Amino acid sequence: MPAPLPVDEALPALIRTLRESPAAVLIAPTGAGKTTRVPPALLAAGIGAGKQIVMLEPRRIAARAAARRMAEEKGWTLGREVGYQVRFERKAGPETRILVVTEGILVQRLQADPFLEDVGVVIFDELHERNLQTDLSLAMARRVQRDARPDLKLLAMSATLDPGPVAAFLGDCPVIESRGRLHPVDILYTDRPDDRALPGQIAAGVRRLLDSTPGDVLVFLPGVGEIQRASEALASERDLAVLPLYGDLPAEKQDEVLRPLSRRKVVLATNVAETSITIDGVTAVVDSGLVRRLRFDPATGLDRLELGKVSRASADQRAGRAGRQAPGVCLRLWPAWEHAALPERETPEIARVDLAGPALQLLAWGEPDLAAFDWL
Repeated sequence: MPAPLPVDEALPALIRTLRESPAAVLIAPTGAGKTTRVPPALLAAGIGAGKQIVMLEPRRIAARAAARRMAEEKGWTLGREVGYQVRFERKAGPETRILVVTEGILVQRLQADPFLEDVGVVIFDELHERNLQTDLSLAMARRVQRDARPDLKLLAMSATLDPGPVAAFLGDCPVIESRGRLHPVDILYTDRPDDRALPGQIAAGVRRLLDSTPGDVLVFLPGVGEIQRASEALASERDLAVLPLYGDLPAEKQDEVLRPLSRRKVVLATNVAETSITIDGVTAVVDSGLVRRLRFDPATGLDRLELGKVSRASADQRAGRAGRQAPGVCLRLWPAWEHAALPERETPEIARVDLAGPALQLLAWGEPDLAAFDWL
């Protein structure tokens, strides 16, 4: 029997809501268990009239980890009752009742099956990330529900989402909140400017947390180059496994990071580790406060990666990684006064990247009037 999680208390209300309403928004703190507990609960309650439950995850590592965790908790076979499909990889079959997919896969499925005939529920996990393909698939699914499939259930989930606009977009649907947090996380800030380069700051922060906490350390960095330089700065540490984690890392290497080791580990990650995954053993986080975002450059007509500071919502997500399995600590490499000046939330990708791709996808889907198409 899996251990209880905070979101469990909200499941009866969520099930009642989806029996009576075609859509809902679930707000639950980081670590509450929504990703792995909600889909099996909806399946057991018969939500979706026995059709498949499809859950969207923003990243491949999160999709694989969520499906694997559900299989472990329920005693299912991965690829049978629950499965996943990401780019270039599918582990599912005709018996699969819960399918975890990445955003591009869901858009492709909508294009191939415009009415989602075999799908009873679509769950948009971590919707606060507002990736372009997530917004596109949500808008397409809402159009399907409104015009052809009133029986299709839509559920948006997040820890830091402003629920009002999403609930309004989904037909003024109910909002369910789960307030329980699994474990507390102490937040530490740097109290004075640090003149050292970023790798030196990271190494000092990691050593500080290794000395003061019992578990492993997760470090958030903006890109692969910063990961490599931080790894070099930590090379002198003995009896320490320093592991990278980023989107283009091979799947087997990504999965290796999630497993416990016989020695302490430091995981150097981009924002792929920000949501939906639990790295066994992590009780401390060092946050650089930096992220690279895509932004459209009108001078070149192309999207480019731009280095910037995280939002407060992203910083909260990162801190929450330290409290998934035990009380934790998060060290933010910026002063407390600067934190209040950070933007509250991320700007949605739809407001800052090239929209030619989604426009072509909608035309291929058969949408005749792009200007009238409803977006979140």
